[in-house]
Amino acid sequence: MSHPRSPLAIWQKLSARPGGAWLFSRLICLKAPYFGSIKPRFEELRPGYCRIRIAKRRAVLNHIGTVHAIAMCNLAELAGGTMTEVTIPPTHRWIPKGMTVEYLKKATTDVVGIAEPVAPEIGSEAADYPVRVTVADANGEAVFRAVITMWVSPRR
Repeated sequence: MSHPRSPLAIWQKLSARPGGAWLFSRLICLKAPYFGSIKPRFEELRPGYCRIRIAKRRAVLNHIGTVHAIAMCNLAELAGGTMTEVTIPPTHRWIPKGMTVEYLKKATTDVVGIAEPVAPEIGSEAADYPVRVTVADANGEAVFRAVITMWVSPRR
């Protein structure tokens, strides 16, 4: 069972209520304010899986009117980090170590980022924990892919 103040416990409590996903999204952005720039909306969160949507709006557009590459990087880092937080045991901690990205096509609609671990095993020793994030457009077509290497280690 998760700690009552853990992100997973808060998500489970709020997401079932009207406006709860919106409130959870705002709370996450209060904890990590930079992510507020993309105005994320969490849609699903569980160990091993996170899905977040961002709307195509002026603040996330580039000069050609498509969702900016860095907005999608922010979405990927938020989805990957939150998924990692609710997946690893409470005896461990994590930090992003690196990210490789592929821009596959123009993002001309709202986008959804889905984060999942490449390999779900978490050992007792400090190690890399790669997380795959796919960002898709409203037609379900992948527009961006990333692999974020999380450094997961036991808490001191």
